[in-house]
Amino acid sequence: MGQLQISDFRPAWWLANPHLQTLWPSLARARPRLRLPRRRIELADGDFIDLAVAEGQGPRVLVIHGLEGSLQSHYAGALVARLAAQGYRPIFMHLRGCGDEPNRLQRGYHSGASDDLAAVLVELAEDPEGPLLAAVGFSLGGNLLLKYLGETRQPPLASAVAVSVPFVLRDAMLRLERGVSRLYQRHLLAKLKAAYRRKLAHLGLPDDPALAEIDDIDTFDDRITAPLNGFAGAYDYYARCSCRRFLPGITTPTLILHARDDPFMYPRTIPYEHELGPGVTLELAEGGGHVGFIAGAVPGRPVYWLEGRILRHLDACMARAQAGPQGDAPPGQRVPVANAQT
Repeated sequence: MGQLQISDFRPAWWLANPHLQTLWPSLARARPRLRLPRRRIELADGDFIDLAVAEGQGPRVLVIHGLEGSLQSHYAGALVARLAAQGYRPIFMHLRGCGDEPNRLQRGYHSGASDDLAAVLVELAEDPEGPLLAAVGFSLGGNLLLKYLGETRQPPLASAVAVSVPFVLRDAMLRLERGVSRLYQRHLLAKLKAAYRRKLAHLGLPDDPALAEIDDIDTFDDRITAPLNGFAGAYDYYARCSCRRFLPGITTPTLILHARDDPFMYPRTIPYEHELGPGVTLELAEGGGHVGFIAGAVPGRPVYWLEGRILRHLDACMARAQAGPQGDAPPGQRVPVANAQT
């Protein structure tokens, strides 16, 4: 069995509301300018996944975005830049259809497409560097990562981090239909519709008139996501792809970071300690919103705690890997030390 522990994160007093925690980095944080070489992974079904790969020789870390995310998402670009600055070699994974070039097939990514992640990890593990040190998944990407870890006997990963995960997809869809959270649903639904229209145009297919009638993500998943990806409907999709049911099978050292006040899901959605596999540590904060976790005592001077916490986990994994069974790091190998307060 894994463990559940209380986080030391404390929200900035001037961003104490979960919605402020969620929205501040998206609206106010400057994005780093990243120009990373691309690498294409060809998939068995004739489609592809594009990666953005930082240069360097450090331990490789795969970063996986959330629903309608990209390298421009506030959490993604910032973490990639921070990892590179701290001596790691980040690799950003564009989920199927989310890269600069539309994918070849009508299907796209979804919360349970662990076969795509498996194909990427297998090919990367065949590089001269060998398997990756870690993968970090945000929101939908975190659900995807945890599902993969729970269903894969020997994943080519030394460790993993999942942030603000929708453990039960049906709960997340219901939560997005309540209160202020409907604003997030409206924003995401508009992006999903626009992306699907672009896909149809790219494939030379007519626009789907049913899109105009869809007013929530649940219906979008039922009419678009599910049939395109081989599910009987939204309920079938949610039931088969929610990562909570896969948690008991995770043996890879995995840190899950979550806030009880996440406006994308209910507190009841959080799994119990007995559901966690032997590799899992679920770290819960009382506040933090959805992929927020912003500290700082001075208004307007945020401390992005989340990146520091991820780096502390990666540094600990790297130290264990370098120390080996004798507890001593091999000579000449550096153990990176992250500054969690910047």
